[in-house]
Amino acid sequence: MPRTYLRRAAAALLQTDRPIAPRGDDEIAAEMARNYRWNFTVNLLEGAVFWFGLSFISASTILPLFVSKLTSSTLLIGLIAVISQGSWYLPQMFTANFTERMPRKKPIVVNLGIFLERVPYWLMVVSAALAGSSPALALPLFFAGYAWRGLGAGMIAPAWQELLARCFPVNRRGRFFGLTMFIGAGTAAAGAALSTWLLEAFPFPQSFVLIFAIAAAAIAVSWVFLACTREPEQAVNVPHKSNRQFLAQLPTIVRRDHNFRRFLVARSLLAVGGLGTGFITVSAIYRWQIADSVVGIYTAVFMVGQTAGNLGFGLLADRYGHKLSLEMGALASAFAFILALVAPAPGWIFAVFALLGINTSALLVSGIMVNLEFSPPERRPTYVGLANTAIGIASIVAPLLGAWLATRSYGWLFGVSTAVNVAALVALHWWVKEPRFAETLQLSQLEDIP
Repeated sequence: MPRTYLRRAAAALLQTDRPIAPRGDDEIAAEMARNYRWNFTVNLLEGAVFWFGLSFISASTILPLFVSKLTSSTLLIGLIAVISQGSWYLPQMFTANFTERMPRKKPIVVNLGIFLERVPYWLMVVSAALAGSSPALALPLFFAGYAWRGLGAGMIAPAWQELLARCFPVNRRGRFFGLTMFIGAGTAAAGAALSTWLLEAFPFPQSFVLIFAIAAAAIAVSWVFLACTREPEQAVNVPHKSNRQFLAQLPTIVRRDHNFRRFLVARSLLAVGGLGTGFITVSAIYRWQIADSVVGIYTAVFMVGQTAGNLGFGLLADRYGHKLSLEMGALASAFAFILALVAPAPGWIFAVFALLGINTSALLVSGIMVNLEFSPPERRPTYVGLANTAIGIASIVAPLLGAWLATRSYGWLFGVSTAVNVAALVALHWWVKEPRFAETLQLSQLEDIP
């Protein structure tokens, strides 16, 4: 009996108890067009508020400063980047099969997302409140909350990306995501300015209690806008596979789809290229003893670079595809680490963060959207999950390698980061074909995989 109630509750939560009649492509496209402006508006607002909140927990500036107040361990400081870069990507392959079978993606994103992604921010608030009296307790509590929100967001990410693909046609996704990130980066810049003032006006740990509380409240408000999305419903027409069968077919997909395989290698290199990102702030503090308030300015400059890149890359990607944007992001990242390596004065670090902001915008706008274009629509969650989990593995390895290099020399760290970004640029430009203009495997070619 309890299992029956649990099944009913899960069905109601995910809305699998409501059948969906088969629909033609024209009917689905008509509904997409009919709700386009509404979905554009509510998701634009969601992104603006979400990125405002996220600016208060910047993994490049704010969080390394918070953790450095509690410990001097470079490994723990590097763990921030491990969680930031890996937790969102890593779980996606393991939830893609479940996501692919669900006819409605919005209930996963909204109904499960509030518990998996939004609630954990409040643990970080509690951690900051305990930082003054119980730093030994505050540190693991902070990492627990930060990892929870990252892994939870990663679990629902295939459904969220598929939801966006259903709401926006391929030739408008770039401008939607670019404009969303453009406005979001603008609100994040305002958030960075506010965090700078809070760090200067309030002592530790009260400053971080306020910073984390604002982040948690903004993320909760953004969920309200997300819940207003109108999803064009589509019946599921892929055969049911067990998790074992699903995972067993992934190596064959990678082996057969040559362009996708090459993209995975290039994109993983791009992820590894960020191995020094989490240590730029710490390096500046070590070399020039900069004040806490300057870290907030770094965040603002980072957001300015990201704001400019978001709008530009969104428009560029709609016309020429996302690969070019990723190449430009790799180039910006390589120049950023070169500047960090040779910087003779702290003022140069502003340019470093501006370039890293440009790289981040490329990874956010095109790094997410490009995954939707390698496969037929029915298998998008599979390709998205596979790509992002591969990137997640690289993103976990990168900060650990970065932490090890940081214990020896920041020069070595920034030099290796530069070299890997150059390798990623070469691989993307000369090895990977733009998926929008290249042949993709058809559903029939994917379904005969044993």
